[in-house]
Amino acid sequence: MSRFISLIAVQLTVAAAMAGEPCWNQFRGPCGNGKSDAVDLPVEFDDEKNVQWKTPIHGKGWSSPVVWGDQVWLTTAPEDGTELFAVCVDLQSGQIEHDLRVFEIAEPEYCHPTNSYASCSPYVEEGQVYVHYGTHGTACLDTQTGETLWERNDLHCDHFRGPASSPIVHENSLFVAFDGIDVQFFVALDKRTGKTIWRRNRDEDIDYGTDDGDYKKAYGTATMIRVGNQWQLISPTAMETIAYDPDDGHTLWHVRHEGTNAAARPFYDNGLVYLSAGGGSIALCAVRPDGTGDLTASSIVWQTTKRVPQRSSQLVVDGRLFMVNDQGVASCLDASTGEEIWTKRLDGTHWASPIYADGSIYFSNQDGIVTVIEAGAEFKLRAKNQFPAGFNASPAVADGSLILRSFTHLYCISE
Repeated sequence: MSRFISLIAVQLTVAAAMAGEPCWNQFRGPCGNGKSDAVDLPVEFDDEKNVQWKTPIHGKGWSSPVVWGDQVWLTTAPEDGTELFAVCVDLQSGQIEHDLRVFEIAEPEYCHPTNSYASCSPYVEEGQVYVHYGTHGTACLDTQTGETLWERNDLHCDHFRGPASSPIVHENSLFVAFDGIDVQFFVALDKRTGKTIWRRNRDEDIDYGTDDGDYKKAYGTATMIRVGNQWQLISPTAMETIAYDPDDGHTLWHVRHEGTNAAARPFYDNGLVYLSAGGGSIALCAVRPDGTGDLTASSIVWQTTKRVPQRSSQLVVDGRLFMVNDQGVASCLDASTGEEIWTKRLDGTHWASPIYADGSIYFSNQDGIVTVIEAGAEFKLRAKNQFPAGFNASPAVADGSLILRSFTHLYCISE
């Protein structure tokens, strides 16, 4: 009965969020798929036009903003990673409510200049926000007082180029991946206390076929789906994607796609799970998630290696899959078959994931251009919007507004 009540609560929360409530609680939104039911978002905007407020954010961070009620949360850090911050901005005014130094790090691990020490997006819910900085620490903060409710800094891996995997929450558990060059594991923590519920080492499921840790690391964020009566925790990593039982961590199924540095978030649509390895023999595939064991030979419906992004996630709208690769080539595929419908080169380098709202798809690049297109079977440009600084963070949507994080500022965009 308690699990049934929890299921109903989750469904009601997500339904309320997608109905227009001011909630974008995690990386890629309440359903983790980059889609919003918001209407009347502006198509044309820039550093001044349709800007409700613009707030400078100190430090360097690629984490995407998340929203609950009137609070926008994100993380940041100085270039050297010696301090790790959580910042809360008021959604209505743009004023900073909290600027919290969560951790001080005496000797930060190396982080590649293209990454940041604050690339993992927070997860926020009523009263709590969960911030994660990879091997340098995980914490739960009170959203009103800013008090640290619990913290963990004993879970470690060598990210080699810095962290990026974001935490997610389901019922009373917080889940996050540690896929380094030295160790690779996935962990479930009690979201109320931070204590470990279960831990699953990746090598229990994966034969990496090498001792070179550079081919074992990954940066993916998990996704929770429900198939029949079973919750599935879909976790991408190097070489394979694994579906865990969220209660105890045992493996339900896995798919081998090869590839390393997995970063795109998997998502569930049309009865299929879309997995992106960004490289390898299967760069992008659609999988039926209703089997058990190794589904590589039996349940991959389609696969492709053409123009697949290494960092940006995809989305599906009206049976069509949209994506943009790192080099700025946008594609539209039939989501059921993988057949290509159109391709078009956009400007610049794209690491941020696109979002969909009200018939439009928003792509943001490292040159500060936000390209808006029609989510249709033909490529139709709606606008190109220029900002003075670029984007690596993915947008959020809340309370009828578009929330953009550039390299320097946080913006609230609305008519």
